[in-house]
Amino acid sequence: MAARATRLTPRGLGLLGGGVGLLVLGVLAGVTALVQVGALLLLTVGVSTALLVLTARHHARGGLTLTRRILPHPVEEGSAATVEVELLATRSGRTAPRVDRLTIAERASRELSDGGPLRARVRRSRERLRLDYPITPVRRGRWPVGPVQLSREDLFGVAHWSGPVGEPALVAVRPAISRLALSSSALASDVDRAALGARSPAADDTSLRDYRSGDDLRRVHWRSSARRGQLVVRQDERSGRRPATVVLDLPQHGPTGEWSIRVAASVAVGLAEAGHHVRLLGGDVLGVVPDHHRAGTGTAAAESLLDQTVDLSMPHSPGQRLSWLATAVDTLHADGGGAELVFAVVGELEPGVLASLARTGEVTHGWAMVRTSETGEAVASPDAQRTAERLRRAGWTVCLVRPGEDVATCWQRLLTADDRVVVAR
Repeated sequence: MAARATRLTPRGLGLLGGGVGLLVLGVLAGVTALVQVGALLLLTVGVSTALLVLTARHHARGGLTLTRRILPHPVEEGSAATVEVELLATRSGRTAPRVDRLTIAERASRELSDGGPLRARVRRSRERLRLDYPITPVRRGRWPVGPVQLSREDLFGVAHWSGPVGEPALVAVRPAISRLALSSSALASDVDRAALGARSPAADDTSLRDYRSGDDLRRVHWRSSARRGQLVVRQDERSGRRPATVVLDLPQHGPTGEWSIRVAASVAVGLAEAGHHVRLLGGDVLGVVPDHHRAGTGTAAAESLLDQTVDLSMPHSPGQRLSWLATAVDTLHADGGGAELVFAVVGELEPGVLASLARTGEVTHGWAMVRTSETGEAVASPDAQRTAERLRRAGWTVCLVRPGEDVATCWQRLLTADDRVVVAR
């Protein structure tokens, strides 16, 4: 943050120099009028500067109340928002210092405008100053705006004060998502009818999972617990659709990673809005949400999932990438219990993590989009083909996708995949 500073303007420096010169000349020449004019100039500079310093100190000690609003917030990348900054003079006694003579400005991160200029509108009154400017974020993340920079000159223009007021704020930018259709009959098999919210045809519409601290003991399934040698509880699905997990594998390549986040976020939001309890696993912001603590459904759940994606970052090394994915898959195995739907957005996987992820297909049906490469190339590498084939053999529905493709197109390709690995065109 820049320091507050008071300095003389060129006019002030000229008056100061002229005043000193006239004062010295008047004393040496014995001309009283020159001494008086010189003293008047010096007094003007001194008093003006002192009054400006006092005003600045009043501002710094709480004489101004700053309010900043970002509407809407959080904002989606590529969408417009408005930053509103309001300065209100705080009354001291019966009067409040005037703020209509202040010059106001604010810096915003270049990610909020793609490096272009920001055009602001300023509205003034004696005790209130308001600054409005539009932003259009071009990158997901949290980007700073502020602090507010104020400046002011005295009435005679001999001194200038400038400095920051208030604290900077961070604008949360969510990924741009696509609205996906989840009503395709491609998901309506007897095995996964619940993906569309349909009731299972079985008389007992429940599933079992391991007991966790805090579970109601009345939900313990004692017969299965005795058979397994550990407590398990019933997970009733009559009241809604099956829970779902979206597994996200982030690559080192930034543009491919951002595209993967958009795909995963679009799928997660679509499932939440369709009535599923959804969690997103992957990256450094794992967001582990146990089954019995999953977020709700609908708009509120979608908002929560999008908030989770704001702080995701790309891995710095292949080892870190695999570590994040392995943690996500381990969490999936520990908390899933076969009762949930699994959707994955992954790249080329090494055998160990691939085998662990593929095992999910033994207990539930999974859908996977496998990136053709980590850098957006159209031709699928042998490792990408191997990853897709291994998941397909384990019971997953798989399609190859090209980074940068339209998300809705990739989704439709996944829904229309059968027992083949559908290749990106």
